This record gives sequence, C-alpha cells and structure tokens, in this order.
Amino acid sequence: MMETYTLKVAGLTRELPVCSIGNDLAFAAFIMFSDVEMTIAAAGELLKKAPEFDVILTSEAKGIPLAYEAARQSGKNYVVARKSVKLYMKDPVSVNVKSITTAEEQMLYLSADDAALLRGKRVLILDDVISTGESLSALEDLLRTAGGELVGKGAVLAEGDAAERDDIFFLEKLPLLKI
Repeated sequence: MMETYTLKVAGLTRELPVCSIGNDLAFAAFIMFSDVEMTIAAAGELLKKAPEFDVILTSEAKGIPLAYEAARQSGKNYVVARKSVKLYMKDPVSVNVKSITTAEEQMLYLSADDAALLRGKRVLILDDVISTGESLSALEDLLRTAGGELVGKGAVLAEGDAAERDDIFFLEKLPLLKI
C-alpha cells in the first residue's frame, strides 16, 4: 500500500498520509490544521468560486480554520455548528450526522444566537472535504431549521463520488484509493 498521496491544490503541493478504511479502500487524509499557507490559499480560491453570501457556516472542527480565513478575506461572519452543547449555548437546535472520518454517529448543534445570525441570511457552507455528503446534509438541515437561505456549498476537496455532484463547488478531486 502506498504511504502517501501527492495532492496539488490552490497552487500548493502536499504529501497526504494514506489511511485504510477497509473493503480494500483507503483515503488520503487532508488535514488543514497548522497549515496556514494552505488555509489562506484555499480560502482565497474558494471565495473566487463562491456565489454572493452574507454568512459562512461550517462544522466543528476541521472546517473552522477554512471558514475563519474565508470570513477574514471576505469581511463576512462565520458560524460553527458544534459537536457538543456548551454551557453558553441557549436553546440549541441539533441534527444527527455520520461521517466517513468518524467511527460513530455524532450530533451537530447551533445555539439560538448562532441560529439568529443565519436567519434570513444568504449562507455559504464551507468545509475542508466533502466525501459521503453526510456532514453537508446535517449542515443543510441545521440551516433550514435556523431559517437561513442556502446559496452555495463548497470544499477544498471532493472525495470519491462527491466529485461527480453538481450541487457543490470544490478546488480539486481526491480519489478513494484501491489497496
């Protein structure tokens, strides 16, 4: 089995570790944490493809650096769907999510205050990788509950079959790998 996968995205090259997911399949793990150069470059390229929006929505945790940087570059706010309820979150709304990168089902939460930031706004959902689309669907459900208007869904990478979707925009394809 190959140990790394060479990714070229947003004018940068990275060697990604290859991780087995069983059934003779593996994925190349794209982790933007601590990669400031990649985060800045990818956010800028995604904003060039994005429709007009008022607020960015992402999920905890790997989408946060990207959403922050896109918000900084665009001058717009961002909201994070949390994976647990925090003491400061009043009247949270929640949805279930099952992601390819987590072992078990999780929940995503928005506080009433964050939901109010989305209500009536044009919202852009951003994430690092779209694979099965489960996390994306959960964010869409939260957005509907909050009363925001979805205007676009983007990611740095579209993994596997997600690259064939016509309802998202992304910078590069990331194949699932046969092992």
